[in-house]
Amino acid sequence: MAVLSSFSKRLSSVVKEIGRKKGDGGWYGPHMAASERAIRERIPMVDLVLEVRDARIPMASAFKSAWHDMDSSRHMIILNKMDLADCSLTEEWTVHFQKQNHICLGVNSHNNESINQLLNAVKKRTRDLKVGEIQNTSTATVLLVGIPNVGKSAIANSMHLIGRIDAAEKGKLKHAVVSPQPGETRDIRSYKIASHPNIYVFDTPGVLSAEIADDDSGSKLALAGAIKDSLIGEYNLARFLLAVLSSSDVYKSWEGLKRAWDQVLLSNTQTGKFVDSDQKRRRQYESDHTQDSIVSDVRQTLFESISSLKLHQEKEEEMERFMDVAFTVLCEPLRILNKSEEDRCKVVASKLLNLYRTGRLGRYTLDIAPRNA
Repeated sequence: MAVLSSFSKRLSSVVKEIGRKKGDGGWYGPHMAASERAIRERIPMVDLVLEVRDARIPMASAFKSAWHDMDSSRHMIILNKMDLADCSLTEEWTVHFQKQNHICLGVNSHNNESINQLLNAVKKRTRDLKVGEIQNTSTATVLLVGIPNVGKSAIANSMHLIGRIDAAEKGKLKHAVVSPQPGETRDIRSYKIASHPNIYVFDTPGVLSAEIADDDSGSKLALAGAIKDSLIGEYNLARFLLAVLSSSDVYKSWEGLKRAWDQVLLSNTQTGKFVDSDQKRRRQYESDHTQDSIVSDVRQTLFESISSLKLHQEKEEEMERFMDVAFTVLCEPLRILNKSEEDRCKVVASKLLNLYRTGRLGRYTLDIAPRNA
C-alpha cells in the first residue's frame, strides 16, 4: 500500500499543478466559475439539494459549495455508480454519513429499481419539508449538484422518465445530455419528476474547485474521470490504474479465466450454438476490447503479471518495471498489432481505462471509510 500511496501522491501533485493553470491549461475556467456562482445563488431558493458523488470516491468527489450554503435537513448525499464500487465499502460510507446526520443513499443511475428508491426518498423528504402546506397544490424543487462526471444528468433523465405520471407527457420529454466526458452539461435545466405535488429537478453543470487540498484526491478524481484525460494524459492515468489493480485482491478471482472461457467456446462450438454469421462477426470486430473473450484474456494477463510482481510489490522500481511490462504484454489480448511502441502504449492506456470505468475489471472503492468515526 505504501507504493500505491506514493504513486497516488505523485499523480495528485501533477493534478494540483494543472488545477492552478488558467485558461485552456486547467479545468476551472470562467464558464465553470460562473456555473459555481449560479449554483450557489440557487441553493437557498430550492427545497432540497441532492449532492451526487462517485461511490468509488465518496470523500474525494464531495461538492464543497453545497456544504457551506445550507443545513443538513435540506441536503441528501447520493453515492452514484455504486455498481462500480465495492458493495461493502459503499454500505460503510452510507452508515458513516448517516451517523453525521446526513441522508445518504447508494444509487445506480442505470437501474430502474435503484432510481425508484431514490425517487421515493426524494418524495418523502420533500413532503416532510413541506408539512402544513396543501400537498396536491404545492410545488417542490430539487437541485442536483456535484463535480463533473458523477452522473447528475443520467440521474435527472432516469428520474424524469420513471417519474412522469401520464402518457400525455411521453411526447414532451426532454433529455439531459449524458456523456462519459466531464463538462458536457453547460446550463441549469429543469425536469419534472412527479405530480400531486409537482416536483421539479434542476440539473446543473459539474463544478470542480481548482484547489485540491488532499494529497491523494487529485489522482482519484482523475482516474474516476472527473477531469478530462487529455489534461493528465491517459498513459499516466493507466499507470496509476495498474498500481491500483496490483494493490487490490480483485485480481485473484481472475485465475484460470482464459481456460474457463476456452472451455465455454469449445462447448458452444460442439453443440452448434455458434453459426457462421456469428463467427464472421466475431472476426470482423476482433479489435473490440469490450467482447467477453477479450476481457477474459485481459484479466488473465493481468493476473499473471500481478502475480509475478507480488513478492516485490513494495519496491517502487519493481512497480515501475511491472507497469512497463504490462503495457507490452497487454497488446496481445487487446489485439493491438502493427503499431509503433508509442501508439501501442496510447491504445493500451485508453482501452484499459475504459474497461476499468465500465466495471469490466472489477469493483473498486478508492476512499476507505473512517471506521472509528
